[in-house]
Amino acid sequence: MTQSHLSDLRLDSLALDDSLHRGIRDAGFEFCTPIQASTLPIALAGRDVAGQAQTGTGKTAAFLIAAYQRILTSAAEAATDDDANETAKRKQPRVFALAPTRELAVQIAKDAEVLGRHTGLEIGLAFGGTDYEKQRRTLEAGVDLLIGTPGRIIDYYKQGVFRLDRVQVAILDEADRMFDLGFIKDIRYLLRRLPKPEKRLNLLFSATLSHRVMELAYEHMNEPELIRIEPDKVTADRVRQAIFFPSNEDKLPLLIGLLREMGEARIMVFVNMKREAERVEAYLNANGINASAISGDVPQKKRLRMLMEFQSGQLPVLIGTDVASRGLHIPDVQYVMNYDLPQDAEDYVHRIGRTARAGAAGDAISFGCESYAMSLPEIEDYIGHKIPVANYTTEQLPEITRPERKARRQGPPRRRPGGDGGRRRPKRSAR
Repeated sequence: MTQSHLSDLRLDSLALDDSLHRGIRDAGFEFCTPIQASTLPIALAGRDVAGQAQTGTGKTAAFLIAAYQRILTSAAEAATDDDANETAKRKQPRVFALAPTRELAVQIAKDAEVLGRHTGLEIGLAFGGTDYEKQRRTLEAGVDLLIGTPGRIIDYYKQGVFRLDRVQVAILDEADRMFDLGFIKDIRYLLRRLPKPEKRLNLLFSATLSHRVMELAYEHMNEPELIRIEPDKVTADRVRQAIFFPSNEDKLPLLIGLLREMGEARIMVFVNMKREAERVEAYLNANGINASAISGDVPQKKRLRMLMEFQSGQLPVLIGTDVASRGLHIPDVQYVMNYDLPQDAEDYVHRIGRTARAGAAGDAISFGCESYAMSLPEIEDYIGHKIPVANYTTEQLPEITRPERKARRQGPPRRRPGGDGGRRRPKRSAR
């Protein structure tokens, strides 16, 4: 792994609690990444940060280290007069971290477990789709760090499972994605239940510090310092990129041929529409390539199983829409395939950021097909260079097998309301 992505600032040179230094060593971290080197000194000094950084650049460790240090060194707040009942006396969250997706929340919690292993602090997760009672019991028992997605957290909060008035650190991860998924009202609802901005440390991270993200930052943070690590410098420069220009008809044969050439590799294929993801999945499986499509409406247990199989190598090809391009922490992805060019230039950088993580090299291959080639000029302008063109001939394309159509469900005809299969009974004539 190349070290060119790291700064000269050593993590062991930072004034951190010894238990936190031990967790950092357990994680194998030695030098700060650029986003860590830029934000940690500010956050450790107690000042708010609004940082622009992509997934895979070390931002999770940056805000977790700052959060742990804050609550490890701050004195526990004295109980107030209204803390007379047992519910109020339970341990309440002191770190509050919001993420847009279940997968990102789970990954933040995993990183928190490693970094905080020696601190004795409790971590609680709250995300939708599964484990409702299990999560509730954990949070009712009391946690120091509350990590989750907005909907489930609001659900538990309204039931009185925990309080938010003891929060000392508020974290918003992938803030721009929160807007994309329509969570902004939920976020504002929760942030207004926290102590005033000047009474807490606020850390916001986003792939882009757009106008709407900065509006949120200035409304709910205490004069945050803006830190921008440009995405084209942290990701695109380390990824070997190429683009083919197939006809729409040639896209599937070209994809299948390239995947066969790649052999035993971990590959992510991105498409623009959920329906297309399912179609590509069917064709790949019909042609002997083990692939699964992941999207926002796949049941949670199935999503987690897919991700585990992909990370372990059991599932070599994962097909995703842009919902899946944010918040998935998957190491060692060798190839990213843009089967459809994204229609937003920033999404191109997010997608290829699935490879070349933590300074490793990676490959990104895109198809500039008839439907989406018009997005290319904007993408190349955004990343600051032309993507090298790769060529193929139709003779090189493999013959592909069409997937079998699913058999229609057999059974007796469904009867409509009325009791006679939908046929109207003749009206009786009046006698």
